Amino acid sequence: MTTTTAPAATAAAPAPASAPPSVLRSLLRNRLAAVALLFLLLIVVCALFAPLIAPADPGAQNLLGRLRPPAWKSGGSADHLLGTDQLGRDLLSRVIYGTRVSLLVGAGAALLAGVIGTVAGLASGYLGGWTDRVVMRVADVQLAFPAILLALAVVGFVGSGLGYVILVIGITGWVSYARVVRSEVLSLRTRDFITEARAIGVGDRAIMRRHLLPNVMAPLATIGTLHIASAIVAEASLSYLGLGVPKETVTWGGMLSDGQLYLGTSWWIAVFPGIALMLTSLSINILGDALRDVADPKAYRR
Repeated sequence: MTTTTAPAATAAAPAPASAPPSVLRSLLRNRLAAVALLFLLLIVVCALFAPLIAPADPGAQNLLGRLRPPAWKSGGSADHLLGTDQLGRDLLSRVIYGTRVSLLVGAGAALLAGVIGTVAGLASGYLGGWTDRVVMRVADVQLAFPAILLALAVVGFVGSGLGYVILVIGITGWVSYARVVRSEVLSLRTRDFITEARAIGVGDRAIMRRHLLPNVMAPLATIGTLHIASAIVAEASLSYLGLGVPKETVTWGGMLSDGQLYLGTSWWIAVFPGIALMLTSLSINILGDALRDVADPKAYRR
């Protein structure tokens, strides 16, 4: 009697693809990114709790104690660790308070530019036709002007102020978001899941909101992080030229402007806010590069 035997071996099921590690865990594995993240957390803490951390009122003047050097130099005082400026104001307190404007402008401008650029990029890439041509030509026209010169022209026309600075920097920065989102959407709109969504009657707005937008969030996060750094530098440039926020508001750019005349004698007035600006922008750029590496699917291939 002949019996049918089962195959000696069955094909092994493919191993499930390993899920990418969490963003925070991946960043902490990168030592440089971890240091940048810790520094940015320190900056955020300084911005949120400046009244509790700052040793003195940043606007309090003491002409008898003007131009005191840092505490570790001859003539310095432990009461003013980073020294005082030309009006006797505590420099450490002013650097701490300067984080507030820098982070607010950076985050606000990046958010505004991200919203405008994402909407424009989704419409341009998905709808195509005249919508694509109009959006891209407007982007080309704006790219023909240097961003800082365009910001200077607009701020000079509408006036200075924190809200105006955020508005101007945000409007001048939407192009990079729009171009990246458009390129991603152009590669996604011919995919099967988009075709099937159209076939069952899903509207264009719903497709862009539910299917396309989630797939472009990774590059948007990277661009947004890098744009925060450029927005902080742009705000400092405007404040340095006297076209940013009002002079009574403490900003790193305003401190650089105040200290430029004293570089030969009291270098600390401009050097310390300049170092704070440089380290903050550098940390954000390092973190943006690390986020780009995390968002790259090739990073998780075995």
